[in-house]
Amino acid sequence: MSNFVGLLQNENMKIYRRSSAKVMMIILLGLILAAGLIIRFGSDQPKSDPHWKQTLIQDNKVNQKQLAQMKGNKQVANYLKKTIAINKYRIEHNLKPSPGETIWNFMEDAAGNLILVISVFTIIVVSTSIASEFDTGTIKLLLIRPIYRTEILLSKYISALLFTVVCLITLFIASWLLGGLLFGFGGVNEAHLVYDHGTVYQSSWTLAIWKGYLLNCVSLFMTVTFAGLIASVFRNGGLAIGLSIFTMMASSIVITLLGRYDWVKYVLFANTDLTQYTTGTPIRDEMTLGFSLAVLAVYYILFIFIGWAFYTRRDIKA
Repeated sequence: MSNFVGLLQNENMKIYRRSSAKVMMIILLGLILAAGLIIRFGSDQPKSDPHWKQTLIQDNKVNQKQLAQMKGNKQVANYLKKTIAINKYRIEHNLKPSPGETIWNFMEDAAGNLILVISVFTIIVVSTSIASEFDTGTIKLLLIRPIYRTEILLSKYISALLFTVVCLITLFIASWLLGGLLFGFGGVNEAHLVYDHGTVYQSSWTLAIWKGYLLNCVSLFMTVTFAGLIASVFRNGGLAIGLSIFTMMASSIVITLLGRYDWVKYVLFANTDLTQYTTGTPIRDEMTLGFSLAVLAVYYILFIFIGWAFYTRRDIKA
């Protein structure tokens, strides 16, 4: 156990001592800052509406007409139902909507867009960590110690995931501070309205933000594991990075094209976006959250087993 803890510490030191990790953090903070400045100064913020209840009532009338005309587009219909229900809840409970951007809206938008960037960073970290030991020959120095290859691989994998956690915490804190400075901390106590199967209730924005992190990180988690698999099989960091990023970027297009086929529900990337169940728009009507979790578990076990088998059994060249 002490050997594994030492390996884990060593891998974390390798990650954060590299200049690439510092550059990644600077890029992440820079993107948060750029997004905040563009939203704050790139467009005029709407003024507070003193007649907001009448405005919401009128909006609901328009949405009801659109909903009556909407046929065959389940996603748009669900969006209109959600908007109508939330507007009614605001009117009944006297919850005035915040005009323009708020600290929580900014954090939610930042999470949705920048977790993709964190995914790319983590892919680079795990691919480089696994393949570089063979490229530089340092794997020989590790193996002369009483350490199993499984421990080495596991320490690299866990260290990469810990790097993801550090990035997410950085994203949360930085977006909260910048959102408050640019859009005001007055909306911190604002209630988050949740629409769930026709019912609206109030929830915590902090909980909602971290729930979004968790759901969006499922795709990150699977893609990073896939990158580790490629790096373990081919021992080529560049190939693992390129193939993983390409697969992540192209997956949504491929799934959209194959959505009409029944077997698409068994494809990995048809199940990684768990937000399809919070919005009520799964790719296939027969798909459920439990089904997607089961499919992801099967793929995860395959990725782990194949990557482990290649990493631990292949001979090391002199």
